[in-house]
Amino acid sequence: MANEKQFFLNHSPIDVYFRQSKDDFVVTEIPLYEFSGEGEHMVLTMRKKDLSTWDAVQIISDTIGCKSRDIGYAGLKDKNAMTIQCISMPKTFEEKIRNFDHPQIKFLKIEYHNNKVRVGHLKGNRFFIRLKRVLERDHLKLQNILDLIEKYGMPNYFGVQRFGIDGDNYLKGKQICDGTLKVTNSKLSQMYLNAYQSISFNEWLSKRIELSKLIEAFEPKEITDRVGIDVATLKELKAQKHPFKVLEGDVMEHYPYGKIFYAEDVDSEAEKFFLKDRVPTGLLAGKKAKLAIGLAKKFEEEFDKKTIVDGTRRYAWVFPSEIKSKYDDEKNHFEVEFVLPKGSYATELIRELTH
Repeated sequence: MANEKQFFLNHSPIDVYFRQSKDDFVVTEIPLYEFSGEGEHMVLTMRKKDLSTWDAVQIISDTIGCKSRDIGYAGLKDKNAMTIQCISMPKTFEEKIRNFDHPQIKFLKIEYHNNKVRVGHLKGNRFFIRLKRVLERDHLKLQNILDLIEKYGMPNYFGVQRFGIDGDNYLKGKQICDGTLKVTNSKLSQMYLNAYQSISFNEWLSKRIELSKLIEAFEPKEITDRVGIDVATLKELKAQKHPFKVLEGDVMEHYPYGKIFYAEDVDSEAEKFFLKDRVPTGLLAGKKAKLAIGLAKKFEEEFDKKTIVDGTRRYAWVFPSEIKSKYDDEKNHFEVEFVLPKGSYATELIRELTH
């Protein structure tokens, strides 16, 4: 269920080989701010290979004796990759850190700061991905698709990593909300609940992409009964420059960060979305979440699932930046570099790229 997501682009699948590994998948965290250079906290630039962030934190904790709860990090990084990210801990462990040795963890830099690094304290992530077994005739096709992604952006789906090895963490989240499952480990419980919110978001986004593609592909009078939108409104939606259509009552947010607000002047908001100034958001269902109104509510309300956690909004769309690519015709490798905002999945770009 976690993989049933509408593609945004319409090209046929491209046969490539991609496996997440330390050689072919590299993630570098972009900090939210510069560190002050003084304070009671050490900030370590950590390079890890084939370890999750939680695994690395536990190894460090067990080795130097710092409680894991005192080790701060801004985001959880992939296990099957080489990743570079910042973690923090009390300055009192500096001597032990300088003597720390582990084959999968290396500290590249030590800085100091007044505060602990906390979840969310990052601007985004820079990715390097190597696709293998790319036929020469396909590398130009891949480049053309990258150009479209650079122009229009891409759906901000949650990746399969969000749903666990078996892809069913969201079911446990639903059971927790229904009161049929109790999980005493707070981190696990939160992970299951987040997965439950995420599956509904993905389903909503897939439905909105399907609606947008229908509007692009057909004349308004052909689909008015099917989508439940009047012909005049469909004509206005079809005229929007961006393939993902902004609806009246969408909850918008300035991009790459800013306040949320309702789309009232739809033509104006759609134009600013095309210019990458703001983005429609989708619902992560829960208490206190701002809900869509008007026409947008019609396509959101079925995904407003009952949860026991606070809800929020998430960008429906993101705009990868600093996109670069290179093709090695001797090895048939296609290498891609790009930057994504925090919380977005590089594997979703590869999925959209290759179908």
